[in-house]
Amino acid sequence: MFRLETEVDKGRRTLLSRRLRDDNTAGSPELRVLRTDPAGQELPLEVWALDELGAIAGGLTGRTWAHWLHVDQLWVDARHRGCGLGSRLLAEAERVAGADRACTRSRLETWGFQAPDFYRKRGYEVSGRVENYPPGVTEFILTKDLS
Repeated sequence: MFRLETEVDKGRRTLLSRRLRDDNTAGSPELRVLRTDPAGQELPLEVWALDELGAIAGGLTGRTWAHWLHVDQLWVDARHRGCGLGSRLLAEAERVAGADRACTRSRLETWGFQAPDFYRKRGYEVSGRVENYPPGVTEFILTKDLS
C-alpha cells in the first residue's frame, strides 16, 4: 500500500534526482563514459550586454553539458532591438561553448510569437514542435550544428 503526497519537498526532489541519475548512468554505457569526461559536468553560461551606464540592455543564459549548448533565455530590451544585439549575444554564447567548452551542437526552445524566425536566420533548424503549449501557442525546439 502506498500513500501519495503532493507537497513540494526539496530534500525528496534532490534524492529523486540523484537516484534517477544513478539509474540512468547504470543503464547507459554512453552516460557512464560521459560522467568521467569534463563535458559531463553541467556548467552555466551567461552573456550580458550592458549599456553605457552599466544597465542590462540584453542577456543570454544557458548551460553546457555533453558537448551541447542549451540556451535557456535570450532577451534584448525593446529600446535596443533591431540593431543586432541579440545576434551578438547568441554568437558569443556559441563561440564560448564551442571554443572553450568543446560543444558541437546547440539547442533551445522558443514560442511561435517569440523568435523562431530569428533563430532560423542564424542557422537553427526546427527539431520539434509542441502545439498548444501553453494553450493557443506553439513551442518550437530548435538545434544547430556548431562545428
